[in-house]
Amino acid sequence: MDLDLRKLRYFVAVAEELHFGRAAERLHIAQPVLSRQIRSLEDDLGTEIFVRDRRGTLLTPAGEQLLEDAVPLLASADALVRRVKTAAQGTPTLTIGFMPGITVTPATAVFTTRHPDVNVRLLRTSWHDQVEVLLDGRADVGVVRLPIDQHGLEVRPLFQEPRVVMLPAGHRLADKASVTVGDLAAEHLLQDPDAVPEWRDVALELRGDRRPEVPPIHQVEEKLELVASGAGICVIPLSTAGFYTRPDVIALPVEGIGPNKVALAWVASRRSPLVHDFAEAAAQTLGRPAERPPAH
Repeated sequence: MDLDLRKLRYFVAVAEELHFGRAAERLHIAQPVLSRQIRSLEDDLGTEIFVRDRRGTLLTPAGEQLLEDAVPLLASADALVRRVKTAAQGTPTLTIGFMPGITVTPATAVFTTRHPDVNVRLLRTSWHDQVEVLLDGRADVGVVRLPIDQHGLEVRPLFQEPRVVMLPAGHRLADKASVTVGDLAAEHLLQDPDAVPEWRDVALELRGDRRPEVPPIHQVEEKLELVASGAGICVIPLSTAGFYTRPDVIALPVEGIGPNKVALAWVASRRSPLVHDFAEAAAQTLGRPAERPPAH
């Protein structure tokens, strides 16, 4: 049996929403059409993938397994289409993803010297899509900030750098030369606590149900706007803080917080010599950023 990728995309939408109505809106199709396609997929597989009852829509064990396998499969299909279309243009192309604060120019300069016929493209990524762009083919290789889900990826460490806490200019700690993790225990963190486990272990707002809701944040600029307004604090890599300096936000070193690790990553199954040549150029040229926080 050959799986229908369209049905798989419909399935993933329902599995992520756990609601047929919301999934249908997301897919821009009618809900009865979506329901028929899901029943057809269940017929193809010979098993139920959703349980529908008064509690709502839930995944069966078979559905959970299908979701785990379907997401990377669909990403691989997207990557295949993108690479074929790029190859059809006739000019070799290498797309490099990079996280905010990281300068890849030294590596691209060495690479283009060795491959002057290759069209090098750059793609700015964020915490939520730095791996996704590799899996779906939007980028051939990425300069990523760890930790990431390394499943299916080749990952090569490049360097590590300190992290700093971003505070509003009028904050009670703003005049200090540095702070400790304990100094931040009473603060509201505008990011996933697991991203800063040292803070998580002492945070007062994590005791009981005291933690305020954190709005969805996808860009550094959004974080800093919230910090400047007094909504909370965030912990970011030093080089990122240096790229986004502004007078109403202060960057301070934090004693007791581990560094951010930067690495090169690409899909492990890729055998492109261009990817490996760029990896070599990156290893040679991308050094450790400055270790002093920006002055304030």
